[in-house]
Amino acid sequence: MISILTDPKKAEHLFLGWDDTMIRSCLQQIMGKILVTNTEKPKAACAHLGCFAFYTGEPDEELVRNKPNGFLIMTPQNEGWASLIEQCHPTAQKVTRYAMRKDTVFNRQKLQRYVSLLPADYRLKQIDGELYDQCLQNSLTTDFVANFNSKDKFMELGLGYVILKNGEIVSGASSFSRFREGIEIEVDTAEAERGKGLASIVCAALILKCLEIGLYPSWDAQNLISVRLAEKLGYQLGHEYQAYETK
Repeated sequence: MISILTDPKKAEHLFLGWDDTMIRSCLQQIMGKILVTNTEKPKAACAHLGCFAFYTGEPDEELVRNKPNGFLIMTPQNEGWASLIEQCHPTAQKVTRYAMRKDTVFNRQKLQRYVSLLPADYRLKQIDGELYDQCLQNSLTTDFVANFNSKDKFMELGLGYVILKNGEIVSGASSFSRFREGIEIEVDTAEAERGKGLASIVCAALILKCLEIGLYPSWDAQNLISVRLAEKLGYQLGHEYQAYETK
């Protein structure tokens, strides 16, 4: 039977060497959960946060089959888990993702220059309670705030900026998740507004705010476009890894 591990320290050893911030969030009990089939001496575990699931330890079919409804990015620790995911979810799409290094030393002056490029007919604003509600009304912006479960929780632990045009959110960068030492960045721009440098501007604003308050802005790239944006902002590619997208 699958259970949520109430004491994540029992599974810490299974995740050793896997430096993903969403795993940290689960282990630190800030958000997300650790799923196991043995709560006393787990030999396998799944760290689940939002639409991400990370599988570690001895491959366990029960954990892999325990997929919630909807879109999920399943990330295996090794080939054993990968084979099991392919067996249990034959329609899953294998994808390559890109983990950026987590020791970036940012050039603040360069980031400030990006922020200064905001066009005159756009507004840059930090996400407050009103913008939190607005984010939930659009599929483009939902992930900026949705993983925090409530407005109060986002205002306590979350952090984000959006760019508005005529009162509508057209671009944003926010905390997809929070761990003790920082945030994992989520960024998106409305299709009609892409190619105008808005993502660079709003991400630079968020990174600068993180640096100001002592948080690390972690970046995990879905594709090479995201890698190029990250590198423009000062990040360096750490490594590629395989994951499976399922619906």
